[in-house]
Amino acid sequence: MTSIKFLAALLALCAIAHTAQALNIEPRSSWGAVAARSPARISGAVDYVIIHHSDNPNGCSNSDQCKRMIKAIQTDHKGRRNFSDIGYNFIVAGDGKVYEGRGFGLQGSHAPNYNRNSIGIVFIGNFESNKPSSQMLQNAKDLIAQAKQGGYLKNTYTLLGHRQTKATACPGTALFNEIQTWPNWRSI
Repeated sequence: MTSIKFLAALLALCAIAHTAQALNIEPRSSWGAVAARSPARISGAVDYVIIHHSDNPNGCSNSDQCKRMIKAIQTDHKGRRNFSDIGYNFIVAGDGKVYEGRGFGLQGSHAPNYNRNSIGIVFIGNFESNKPSSQMLQNAKDLIAQAKQGGYLKNTYTLLGHRQTKATACPGTALFNEIQTWPNWRSI
């Protein structure tokens, strides 16, 4: 009986390790990020994951298109909004990739009162009526698993939609309904 429990535990560990290794995060250099002004570090694991959508009506479906949209978001955030960088920690794109925004361990500018204790994940597109592709949803789940495994996110984290942190329609009704079915989503 002990060997069966050991085998089950080993298989569970392998599944976790595979999830974290399977997700390849595209670095900031891949989309032409401009250096951040005065990035603020976060020490230790955070308590929240906040889900957003970029509200781009058609989203993006190929890497060139997605990179242009990410670059435009950073330009808007640093220019018009006067953020120190793109506001999100990570970007889930329609080309099947996850892009590094600010990355792990850095404070975002995506959800007032939560920025110092959260990871902000944005899905490129408008998800008011339709939810993101299954690939995009899986990439976000894999990113959350990787954050937990890397010690950037507490195992007891709370998952929220942006609309739960301020008056906004973000992340869109279809995406908000979807994340309510995920582990660790909480009503606040």
